Amino acid sequence: MDNSSSTPLPTRTSHADLDAVFAALSDPTRRAVIRRLGTGPATVGDLARGFDMALPSFLKHVRALEACGLIRTRKTGRVRSCALSTARLGIVEHWLADQRRVWEGRGDRLAALVEAEAETDAAAESVHAAPAPRAAVPARERSEPS
Repeated sequence: MDNSSSTPLPTRTSHADLDAVFAALSDPTRRAVIRRLGTGPATVGDLARGFDMALPSFLKHVRALEACGLIRTRKTGRVRSCALSTARLGIVEHWLADQRRVWEGRGDRLAALVEAEAETDAAAESVHAAPAPRAAVPARERSEPS
């Protein structure tokens, strides 16, 4: 199947950008961070407390989310704060909406095909269900009982 969609991605968005966002979202830790940041900004320390991993390992997740543009970080002194960048989620939303339109169209065509097939089957059954008229057999072809 062609990887292009029926409508282009939003302005200044490439398929590589979309791939990067999906790659970042493929990890459950990063999805949990996105979910948490959906409620509001948080410090890296606050975010890391919910995970059983060392801070340097957690920071790799933060960097991955920041690299693809899903979050923004800001350092004030020794504290790094994170906030969700909802604009990047828009490219995923756009792609999913486009895919939904494609598959709904296919589903509509499939439903129409199934309905037409059912009507054809019903018509064929009604023709076969009626008793066939008996053909008149000419008298000379009838066998007389002996």
